[in-house]
Amino acid sequence: METASQLAVRLTKQSRDQFWNVYTEFDWPDSLDADRYAMTPELISIHGTELWESLDEPTRKRLSLYEVGNFFSLTLQGERPLVAGLSDRLYSKRLTHEGTEYIHHFIDEENKHMIMFGLFLQKYLGKVYPEKKIALDRTYAKGEEEVAFFCKVMVVEELGDYYNVKMMLDDAIEPIVKQINWVHHRDESRHLGFGRRHLTELTEQWMPTWSDETRAGFSDWLGQYIKSSWNDFYNPTMYKDAGLEDPYQVRKMALAHPLTAEHRARASKKLVNIFLRLGLLLEAPVL
Repeated sequence: METASQLAVRLTKQSRDQFWNVYTEFDWPDSLDADRYAMTPELISIHGTELWESLDEPTRKRLSLYEVGNFFSLTLQGERPLVAGLSDRLYSKRLTHEGTEYIHHFIDEENKHMIMFGLFLQKYLGKVYPEKKIALDRTYAKGEEEVAFFCKVMVVEELGDYYNVKMMLDDAIEPIVKQINWVHHRDESRHLGFGRRHLTELTEQWMPTWSDETRAGFSDWLGQYIKSSWNDFYNPTMYKDAGLEDPYQVRKMALAHPLTAEHRARASKKLVNIFLRLGLLLEAPVL
């Protein structure tokens, strides 16, 4: 099997071959078409619920704009600490020379993604939804913090890519949204490949040194982190912006609905299976 360093050499070449300019890649329309969905309907957080069925088409389409705005905001906010963490690892003993060379491209592409999402959000929503996660100090076993960082990277990128692929193939949604999702997936497919391989090597290096208590604690933390990440998809502010009544009750209903739970499980399947295979999750979390 290819090592992370060997994979990094291939990915560096691909990034160079597909190098792009975020300021010339897109032709931004002056406004979006209110008669089109901005997000694939099946990805909308209340899709399939009784509330969704009660909404008329104009309201559904208006909600889709704020839903894709929330999704792009989550992706942007998730990439900020990712870039900071990757920058901290440049030219350190934690990465090989080949890995460091590829991380330069990784950071460059993530920075372009933040610009890309920021341009969309400011132009069509006039804001970026703020981050809701709170960082808590904790004590780590040797290697645990490094493994945790790349697990966070995987959560942001695997869940996001599920949405990217659905929307980049949907000709019915806003063309600019379709294109943004395609561009993001094109880069993220490389990031995901490197992240999976690197996380596997980190796990093989450090997990055998952890106590059973550390492994169990890590599994609990990771399950809660995935669940917390999903909770952010049900943002009461976006419901309010779309004109839905009682947005906090909408969030509570949507999180508890069996159809949305099925969606979260389906979208998380690949991610959860990776963590289960590596032993980072001891059991699949209830999402």
